Amino acid sequence: MGLFSRDKPKIKIQTSKKDGFSGWLKCTHCSELIHMNELEHNQNCCPKCDYHYRLSTEERIKSLSDPNSFQRLFDQLTTQDALEFVDTESYIKRVVNAKEKSGNNEAVIVGHCTINTRPVALGVMDFNFMGGSMGSVVGERLTRLIEYAQQFRIPLVIVSTSGGARMQESILSLMQMAKTAGALAKLDEAGVPYVSILTNPTTGGVTASFAALGDVIIAEPNALIGFAGPRVIEQTIGQKLPSRAQKSEFWLEHGMIDCIVKRPELRQKLSNIIEYLCSGIDEKKTNHAPADYNNLKLAKSMQNYVLTI
Repeated sequence: MGLFSRDKPKIKIQTSKKDGFSGWLKCTHCSELIHMNELEHNQNCCPKCDYHYRLSTEERIKSLSDPNSFQRLFDQLTTQDALEFVDTESYIKRVVNAKEKSGNNEAVIVGHCTINTRPVALGVMDFNFMGGSMGSVVGERLTRLIEYAQQFRIPLVIVSTSGGARMQESILSLMQMAKTAGALAKLDEAGVPYVSILTNPTTGGVTASFAALGDVIIAEPNALIGFAGPRVIEQTIGQKLPSRAQKSEFWLEHGMIDCIVKRPELRQKLSNIIEYLCSGIDEKKTNHAPADYNNLKLAKSMQNYVLTI
């Protein structure tokens, strides 16, 4: 009889719960549960508390520029260990590890793109590459991008996120502050607008140079901005800083930045600012960059330029 059959029932019994990522995350700021899809649709901002998580350079470029319009420039410039610096490990090994971690060959990506069809010179820093530290190549790429913007009279936009100067390059890193500032002074004389965007964190020599020299300075909400970090300042002055000190909201209240813009609104706000700033540029004198950027005389001359330290 089937009732007393010795055949085992065809029922799969799960003896243990399988571990796996279901897509749910706990926000590090408000502790609410959020789904990865929500973060992606909201440009990596928490939909519950609006906390802005970091973006990769690719995500940042995609969020600001028109689709498929960004073309890299000056990627051939790579880091050289001029000082043969070694601490717990060699500088070259740190650079190799940073390349593997970030997927980029330096702490800044620069290039040409369009934002709402307007040509723009865009630079985006990468905090995943040695904390976005500014070494010789970072300073050189940014300087060439500034000169590129001046040459073709197109607005310049730089998105900063950095821990400051790169200690492994010592004085060579600090020299980049003066170099980028000098290039921006010439850009200003030429009447070409520059918009600086500060994200979390922007500190050290980057804050003390090109990041703070924009015609308009935009910051993301709750971003850490300053020269020295809070811990260093507290150890120096012997007292604890207010909780809001060095946040973008504090900077706005004290007139150090012009506005705070949420990430989902940043692209349109940036476009509006650029259009306003460019209204004073004489279109007859504007040297529009051609579509084939690899054939640019400027790009060719710079590709043949050998970086010497």
